[in-house]
Amino acid sequence: MPEPLHERARTSLRLRALDLRDRVGRRSDRLVPPRRLDFVGHSDFVDTGDEFLRHFRELGALARDERVLDVGCGIGRMARPLAGYLSPKGSYDGFDVNPEGIAWCRDRYAGRPNFRFELVDLFNRRYNPAGTLSAETFAFPYADACFDLVIATSVMTHLLESETDRYLGEIGRVLAPGGRLLATWFLLDDLSRRAIADGRAGLPFLDPEQRVAVVSDDLPEEAVAYDRGWVMEAFRRHGLELASIHPGTWRGDDDGCSFQDIVVGTKT
Repeated sequence: MPEPLHERARTSLRLRALDLRDRVGRRSDRLVPPRRLDFVGHSDFVDTGDEFLRHFRELGALARDERVLDVGCGIGRMARPLAGYLSPKGSYDGFDVNPEGIAWCRDRYAGRPNFRFELVDLFNRRYNPAGTLSAETFAFPYADACFDLVIATSVMTHLLESETDRYLGEIGRVLAPGGRLLATWFLLDDLSRRAIADGRAGLPFLDPEQRVAVVSDDLPEEAVAYDRGWVMEAFRRHGLELASIHPGTWRGDDDGCSFQDIVVGTKT
């Protein structure tokens, strides 16, 4: 068997064994996908979702009856904890490029009319290489001023400059006045640049003195970092006021709020 196929087969068998162990140990949850379907990141699905629910409440001031938009919702990592928090008066909308993830979520949340999942045919080199839409011109499929909180976890960290600017513009459009954005970033500033230079940072960004830095020239979307000043200017340009920044442990510090930097903005 060719090496890539052998590796995929071995990974599939390992994940299926873990799924079986969860079922036997009665740890399975209807809103937790089988490990073999969890294509987003390398962190624990449940632990990461629970962590971010705390951030949504404490940093994003999320109330139970508010309207939430999940940009790049994947296979429901943030939807699961929100399903246990939002009241029937609240609502959740998520969109993603991955058809398998969206189909799985639509099936599992079918009994929750205030939870909706939208498939968008955006080009993405990793998750949707045959996509027909460009992130640089993409319009979110929602009306103006219809959300109280927009969440974007591990989204801007995989978008290039013109794409990120477009997304911030669309977020500013769909947020109601006073609404909030909670997004994760790799922010470039004096401290993070020093950590990268010293080899202490969690990711070895190339040319971190630039406005935008990537880990791989061959696949830039693998991880993208932005100069802090650029992010603040982009916020202002799209009607968002900076509320708070919470540094992440990727900078080489153990006391970060999360792995990535968390930035909260308010729609002016």
